[in-house]
Amino acid sequence: MTNDLISMLAAGILAACVAFAFGHFWRRTSGRRLPKWVLPAAAGAAMIGYSIWNEYSWYGRVTLALPETVAVVHTVEESAPWRPWTYIAPMKSRFLAIDRAERHRPAANDDLVTARILAVQRWTPMRSVPVVFDCAAGARADLVGGAAMDEAGNLTGAEWIPVGLTDEGLKAACNGG
Repeated sequence: MTNDLISMLAAGILAACVAFAFGHFWRRTSGRRLPKWVLPAAAGAAMIGYSIWNEYSWYGRVTLALPETVAVVHTVEESAPWRPWTYIAPMKSRFLAIDRAERHRPAANDDLVTARILAVQRWTPMRSVPVVFDCAAGARADLVGGAAMDEAGNLTGAEWIPVGLTDEGLKAACNGG
């Protein structure tokens, strides 16, 4: 968040410098001065423009940096009153992904797959949740709070949550795509 603030201020300073240089050029060529509001308006417009670009491009920049083995399975788009433009075009603020390279199938049951769901949200550290998927039943169980699955495929300390066979997380974990 600090980098975003510094970058936004730098965009405003750069725009103010460009407006100042243009005003100097304008005065020399036309003999007239630009209105006094041009410099702060240019700086403000640049800061708002940079902030909007930064917010909307965050998702694309983050997903491009992910390894090819990571599949995004769910995105959340939000609108907010302090960002009125998001009511026209909501922005992606968080997403869930599965790293297919870290999947594991217990030897005793090919229908079960353990994987990690990566929860990524703007301005927060990425969280990782171990999950087991039942590919045949279309269900998942979160392996948190002492829950575990042994090599025989027995689940202890967790409940199965039906998600359906069309769930993107289930498909990414079970089929690899």
